[in-house]
Amino acid sequence: MIRPRGGDFLYSDREVEVMKADIRLAKLHGADGLVFGALTEDGRIDTELCTALLAVCRPLPVTFHRAFDMVHDPLVALETLISLGFERVLTSGCDSSALEGLSLIKRLAEQAKGRIVVVPGGGITERNLQRILEGSTASEFHCSARSARDSGMKFRNPNVAMGASFSAPEYSIKVADVAKVRTLNAIAKNIL
Repeated sequence: MIRPRGGDFLYSDREVEVMKADIRLAKLHGADGLVFGALTEDGRIDTELCTALLAVCRPLPVTFHRAFDMVHDPLVALETLISLGFERVLTSGCDSSALEGLSLIKRLAEQAKGRIVVVPGGGITERNLQRILEGSTASEFHCSARSARDSGMKFRNPNVAMGASFSAPEYSIKVADVAKVRTLNAIAKNIL
């Protein structure tokens, strides 16, 4: 994923240079595809920047990430992504999770008519994957499939938090969970 920082998707000239350098490095090291997203200040797809970044990405396939969920008009934005040549768009249906945005995801997939792959993502778990795939008619999905692993630290200072109160505990590490991946894969195979 090509994203120089957290926060919004309106990038400075310096951040754009970092994104281009990251794309070149990813390609140099054998990436199979790339993911990025960029918006204008008024919540539209930044066509000029996306065109420039796509040129650096090619010939690799490119997915527009969940920056899509912050657009002003998702139906117009989808057509823009198609015209720019993105292969996929990752979306929670402009809601806090793919389950909550399911009706828009389905509408986007219908509008796409195979011109771009609409990939549900955001809050997908073993408990809701079947409903999301069946309700969206999606053929692909994205999820973190993570679980928490206890830190190997023996000494733990209980008086210090290294981030905001909503961040993960200092002595817990989020890791990809192979069992979750296998379970999600099995659910998807039964549906798709």
